[in-house]
Amino acid sequence: MRIAQVAPLYERVPPRLYGGTERVVYALTEELVRRGHDVTLFATADSITSARLAPMAEAGIRLAGIKEPLPLHVAMLEEVYAQADQFDIIHSHVDVLGFPFARASAVPTVSTMHGRLDLPEYRRVLSRFSEQRLVSISHSQRKPVRDLPLNWVGTVYNGIRLEHFPFRDEPEDPPYLVFLGRISPEKGPIEAVKVARAVGLPLKVAAKIDPADADWADEHFLPILEGGGVEFLGEVDEPTKAALLGGALATLFPIQWPEPFGIVMTESLACGTPVIALRGGSVEEVLVDGVTGFICDSLEEMAEAVSQVERIDRRACRAHVEAKFSAAAMTDGYEAIYERVLATEVAARPALTILPQQQGGAADRVVPLAAKQDLVMPKVEEQAVPVGE
Repeated sequence: MRIAQVAPLYERVPPRLYGGTERVVYALTEELVRRGHDVTLFATADSITSARLAPMAEAGIRLAGIKEPLPLHVAMLEEVYAQADQFDIIHSHVDVLGFPFARASAVPTVSTMHGRLDLPEYRRVLSRFSEQRLVSISHSQRKPVRDLPLNWVGTVYNGIRLEHFPFRDEPEDPPYLVFLGRISPEKGPIEAVKVARAVGLPLKVAAKIDPADADWADEHFLPILEGGGVEFLGEVDEPTKAALLGGALATLFPIQWPEPFGIVMTESLACGTPVIALRGGSVEEVLVDGVTGFICDSLEEMAEAVSQVERIDRRACRAHVEAKFSAAAMTDGYEAIYERVLATEVAARPALTILPQQQGGAADRVVPLAAKQDLVMPKVEEQAVPVGE
């Protein structure tokens, strides 16, 4: 199968430091190539891939300090669809930006929605592009727009490359807790500090501070570090992240928003480290309460869970990720979607009719019936049991 993977340009593939979507694109692309597919990756020029790389920016926008990301993404999409006839299917990971291009193309596009959908702006744009073939990364992600007649073609959980997150059967001694991700109010770093201090354990924080969150971090997060017991490491690369997660007694995940997936949870579990999380978003789809960690309804419950976390079987945490959140499991899901979309495309093509020869010896002409149907994207029916579930 000839597949175009269209990555965001904010980070290289895979990211040097922070970056969830680009890391997912990397895992999927590498597994598709391993399975024999002809894959072209549209990404930054410094990306590392086994696929054919189509460089669309010199480097990741965020670390390169590029101030205007939109023009580069629009230029990339124009290039992708200029080459559309070279692919059987285009897989977009750039949110709603690709919708107008996909609508105008005869080559089918599948768009994975990687972010939150509970903002009113999304309702407006999704309702105007209701024919677009969408993939969710959790069932909970769909809830804010479940009343809209959208063309969901499946749910595929994000997968990680297990070899990047070695299993550890015991945490380090003395024990510590860890928080990874982004310093922003919705991720709950202040709540993580409160839990760690409540139980008297040190907390290691490995997280980036985006410019958009810098003022909030200066006012609310950085001052609480003065109370001690918290080691703020900033952004870390993947090997450092794996070492931090694997050595921790538990990973704290006190989200304050409807997290669409939360890949940190799967990375932690892959290392064998249980996750203690607040209920919300995809948490109940990723964690098994009492088996791979604890799902709590308050910070007090999270603190209590820390005292119970040693009874969690770290091997069960690893096995859970191997079964549901590996790169292989994710690719199984996307392969099934690609095949179903292409099968539906073939079935929806208009019939052909042969017109008799015209006077004067004109050759037979092949004319499609209802030619305007070519402008209508066929709706792909989602299977009763969506892939990735």
